[in-house]
Amino acid sequence: MYAKKTLKVASFFSGCGGMDLGFEGGFWVNSKSIIDRDWIDAVNADTVRLKRTDFETVFACDIKKSAKLAWEGYFSRPGTFYYASIVDLVKKAECGEFVFPEADVVTGGFPCQDFSIAGKRNGFKSHRTHNNQVDPDIPSIESRGMLYYWLRKAVAIIKPKIFIAENVKGLISLGEVKDIIINDFRTINGGYLVLEPKVLQAADYGVPQSRERIFFICIAKEYMTDTAIKKIKEGMINLYPEKSHDAKKQFVSVRDAVFDLCEPENSHDLSHQNYSKAKWYGKHCQGQTEVYPDGLAPTIRSEHHGNIEFRRLSEANGGRINSEYHLPQRRLSVRECARIQTFPDDFQLVTDKVSTSDAYKLVGNAVPPLLAYHVARQIQKNWSELFDSVAHAQQTYHKTMNKVA
Repeated sequence: MYAKKTLKVASFFSGCGGMDLGFEGGFWVNSKSIIDRDWIDAVNADTVRLKRTDFETVFACDIKKSAKLAWEGYFSRPGTFYYASIVDLVKKAECGEFVFPEADVVTGGFPCQDFSIAGKRNGFKSHRTHNNQVDPDIPSIESRGMLYYWLRKAVAIIKPKIFIAENVKGLISLGEVKDIIINDFRTINGGYLVLEPKVLQAADYGVPQSRERIFFICIAKEYMTDTAIKKIKEGMINLYPEKSHDAKKQFVSVRDAVFDLCEPENSHDLSHQNYSKAKWYGKHCQGQTEVYPDGLAPTIRSEHHGNIEFRRLSEANGGRINSEYHLPQRRLSVRECARIQTFPDDFQLVTDKVSTSDAYKLVGNAVPPLLAYHVARQIQKNWSELFDSVAHAQQTYHKTMNKVA
């Protein structure tokens, strides 16, 4: 085990901080979500606090003002979060008007709407700008569908040892898109070793919802020993986390996640008091179903336009929770969505400056913190074997001497 130290993380497309929270740890989750008891720092009734990792976020950015407000409200780190587009920041950095902080890891869940099955699947042909405006004259290198390319540019400037990109599962089926992205990531600076992208099902990691996302993990070869490169290629080092649960058999249910909460009108939590009042429009429309208490929640969506799934339906509309027929029909609150995403209750989303609608979008856009925690723990576990500084220094010295000779 390497000496304890802080590994710095630069986060792009940060949203309210799901990936950042997961990479740092130290937050509370349902006790049924954690199988490895060595990960637990404290216990309180049916929740446990996860141990902190060695990672710390030193930079974050997003184009949503609500994201900055929610992120800073939890992390309380003035000057760390930039309310700006990655395109604008990279351009400024390239001409010397801005300096990115040094970072060991870069993360970025580049916008997924253009690759999503639920969206128009425009991919590289998106007519949305990097500031999320419609422009009929694009696609261009600055369109929303090309923002992975600007993540590539940011990585080239920062030069992290590892960078992680995340997107929707639908990207994997878009012809050559995945291969184009992989090849572009491989050619950054002296070259990155890009692991075969993997689709992770959040429910396999203790998250109480069905949510599949593709992850790209890329490692800078210039920092690695030859032995580490060989082990990676031969599958002896695995940076994708092992499953802790089973999405089909052994999962954390909706009941586990939210059924201990009181009704919104009895809560002091603004994020629970607030929920969409959109009516039930019939089963033929999206978001008109009731979450099944003893199953997984459906994917918490960002663009649900008020039609977030129902916490309960009336008997007349097909509700299945007999014991709750006496309670009013209503949709999931923001807090219930946040719990399904594994955000802790002390993470404030609805405030006097962040609306219910914006809060739903922030939660739906986020990487589930617990899923990110699994990724972070796996990378931390293998860090010293990947980047043995002594062995790497010796290796570099011998290569230099051989060239001289």
